[in-house]
Amino acid sequence: MAGKLYLVATPIGNLEDITLRALRILKEVDIIAAEDTRHTLKLLNHFEISKPLISYYKQNESTRSVEFVEKLKSGKSIAIVSDAGTPGISDPGEQIVKCAIENNIEIVPIPGACALVNGLIGSGMATREFCFLGFLSAVKKERKEKLEEIKYETKTLIFYEAPHKLKKTLQDMVEILGDRNIVLARELTKIHEEFIRGKISEIIEKLEDVKGEFVVIVEGNCETKKESEIKNLNNGTFEEQYEFYQNQGFTKKEIVKQIAKDRGVSKNEIYQYFLER
Repeated sequence: MAGKLYLVATPIGNLEDITLRALRILKEVDIIAAEDTRHTLKLLNHFEISKPLISYYKQNESTRSVEFVEKLKSGKSIAIVSDAGTPGISDPGEQIVKCAIENNIEIVPIPGACALVNGLIGSGMATREFCFLGFLSAVKKERKEKLEEIKYETKTLIFYEAPHKLKKTLQDMVEILGDRNIVLARELTKIHEEFIRGKISEIIEKLEDVKGEFVVIVEGNCETKKESEIKNLNNGTFEEQYEFYQNQGFTKKEIVKQIAKDRGVSKNEIYQYFLER
């Protein structure tokens, strides 16, 4: 009988945040696959757990996933843990899950700490809908392209960021997304936990000696791309607006109706304008 693959969330700082279920699973499994075995060993030693540890990180994720599937098929149970938080969320875990599914191996997620959730609920930003984007690229061009891609996203935006990249990322954000409200959640669950709130430009000015890991929570755009385009069109001429809808395949009748709707005037007024020209 095949073993089970457990995805075990571990504390992101405060060791008291580990769950009773996570401790039980870590004691019961045959193998623990860890992003950094040295880091995980400290956690296991603290809770007096002794298990075989195997490294499982980004660079060896593909080969290890194949190895783990064979062990699971032979009846071994494996727990995947990352250095902190939930496996698979900006950490290794995704590939082994896919491999396990392909081989009909049971996957059991063990919930627990997750930095993005803690950052969001403590931010004061809208929580009903949000978009998590993990770490932005360290390459400036790619980072800017991603920000352009999500510029008109109305959901709350959540990122992870390292301290040495934070200021450059915020500068790109204010340039592309505009000077929005933002929250930096720093060192969550640790002694120096802090929420820094304000406009992006204000926070850039305050940043000096940046330390700790950050969750960056950004206010969503107040208008969609379509709403923004219509707003810009309304500030232009009737001719520009007519051409915009014509290029989208609208009929003359539909164009007049849409312009009237956009500008909050009667269709007759728009008809009259074009008749006179």
